[in-house]
Amino acid sequence: MSPPLTAHVAERPGSAGTARPRLIVPYIAMWSGETTEEEPRLVVLPSRTGIGYADEILGDRDSRGVLWDRATLDPGHGTPRFAQIHVHRQRRAMRKLLCQVCAGPADRDDDGTLWLIPDRTQPWPNWPEGMAVAEPPICRPCAHLATRACPALRAEGHFVIRAREHPIHGVDGTHYRPGPHSPVPVTSQPVAFDDPAIRWVLASKLVRTLHDCTIATDL
Repeated sequence: MSPPLTAHVAERPGSAGTARPRLIVPYIAMWSGETTEEEPRLVVLPSRTGIGYADEILGDRDSRGVLWDRATLDPGHGTPRFAQIHVHRQRRAMRKLLCQVCAGPADRDDDGTLWLIPDRTQPWPNWPEGMAVAEPPICRPCAHLATRACPALRAEGHFVIRAREHPIHGVDGTHYRPGPHSPVPVTSQPVAFDDPAIRWVLASKLVRTLHDCTIATDL
């Protein structure tokens, strides 16, 4: 089943006879009708060069050979889970530079593509140059909507950044090491495609790095 090309609209629960305002659900958000493997059946490859699924199929790896987390596709069914990101929709939005909310083209002008980033970083010299992001870009209307409606952005703060260059860098996911019976999870962090450690990662998000950046003031 192909993923939808737009965000979903859900209704907020309300009492009988009262209006129920619409709730915009971002394209990359998970729904309760979609499932992931909480304890994936992973094995150490015979060559001990990485991990794989015990019942691995062709679609479990991307063109670079990276192993990806599994999730069913059933958007719009059940209730939205805003704190959880759907692995396949995040990957598609990031790869095609689609808006993380509506799945339309992300906004782009002479200063670059628009990103709305939660304030979870410690700035460094020349920040935000070289920042690795797992949040897909965004369009201007959805950026306005998100800054008003998203509790996490209001609580944590946010940055609005334009980047002229934003190459795909690697993945974010769970790192494993060999265990006595099966691979053991160690940590979760971004890893570059050219890092040999990526063979031990179960990827859940595609990561880009932002370059030639400006802080946007036009929203």
